[in-house]
Amino acid sequence: MLDGIIVIDKEPGYTSHDVVAKMRGICGQKKVGHTGTLDPDATGVLPICLGKGTKVSGLLTDSDKVYEAELVLGITTDTLDLSGKILSERKVDFLEEEVKEAIYSFVGEIFQIPPMYSALKVNGQKLCDLARQGIEVERKPRKVKIYSIDILSMELPKVIIRIACSKGTYIRTLCQDIGDKLGCGGAMGSLRRIRAAGFTLEHAITLTELQKAKDAGHLTDYLHPVEEVYSVYPRVTAKSIADKLLQNGNVVPAGWMEKPASTVQMVRMYNHQGDFIGIFSYKEETKEYRPVKMFYCKNEG
Repeated sequence: MLDGIIVIDKEPGYTSHDVVAKMRGICGQKKVGHTGTLDPDATGVLPICLGKGTKVSGLLTDSDKVYEAELVLGITTDTLDLSGKILSERKVDFLEEEVKEAIYSFVGEIFQIPPMYSALKVNGQKLCDLARQGIEVERKPRKVKIYSIDILSMELPKVIIRIACSKGTYIRTLCQDIGDKLGCGGAMGSLRRIRAAGFTLEHAITLTELQKAKDAGHLTDYLHPVEEVYSVYPRVTAKSIADKLLQNGNVVPAGWMEKPASTVQMVRMYNHQGDFIGIFSYKEETKEYRPVKMFYCKNEG
């Protein structure tokens, strides 16, 4: 069984669940999970977790994201993007500076009302399923953070923007809100995720390309190890005397490390053979490392 993460460059027309189903077939295993949904029409970075990698799916889902989107001013739709039914059309006759001012005003902490056409569940039901039945329910505003917005090009009524944002941000809603602030309405034209969980398009491969890699015997060339997700934490290697404690997920004395313990609280723990064991926390008071998340099993070599 493969353990790790393969970053897919999702093509349009696939849901995130479609990608998982395809990956199960390509990789020949059931233990596969995605790290947060992308709309069927959206493209870009979608990290897929395999085997033990599924243990970090929650961490990846909670990560910040970067998108490139087309904002189309002067139009509103029921889905907040151009795939939906047009609800209104207005003339766009603003100065570029006025549009820039409206766009940049959304940088920082903002509140968004999740769109009805989304995978968010309310009382156990997906909003998109209710929307298809013509049912609209009340959604509570949610606080998200827009770290930055860069305007890549502007040919009104269309604007290409790059957005760095926190988890839970709906770019379709952002496009609508920008249009509402200008008073002309707005919708999302296209969406491409270019960064998620530290992975970029440079790490990504399409499903078609991945199938070809598998057929050529190169599937593992695209497999990122689980510990790569935790690269922000320093690496600590234990001496061979600590093997049994590590295998059983026990506390390990700091003196059993190859290097003296530091005051760093969280570390990536490896055994003397270089196998990744898991994430451990260092306790200065007791001079020991305690397991936080284990990835190593006793029956592994």
